[in-house]
Amino acid sequence: MTTVKSAGSPVRPKKEPTAEELARIALKWEAAGELGLAEKVRDLGWGGLSAAEAGRVGARIAKWIRDRSRPPRANP
Repeated sequence: MTTVKSAGSPVRPKKEPTAEELARIALKWEAAGELGLAEKVRDLGWGGLSAAEAGRVGARIAKWIRDRSRPPRANP
C-alpha cells in the first residue's frame, strides 16, 4: 500500500480508487491515446500537457459523455 505524507502531517495510507474513478482514468487514457498524447503523458505525467492539450482531452471526454447520454435521433 502506498503512503502519502504532506509537510507536517503523519503518514497515512493512500485510499484505493473507486470504480467510478478508475473508469474516469481509463477514459482519460483512451482520449490521450486517440489524440497522440499517451506517450507524452506516460513520460511527463498529466501535468506535462499544455493547457490546450489538456483541454482537447477534456473536450473529447465531454463529447463521449454527451453522445452516450443523448437518446438516438429518429431519421424522418
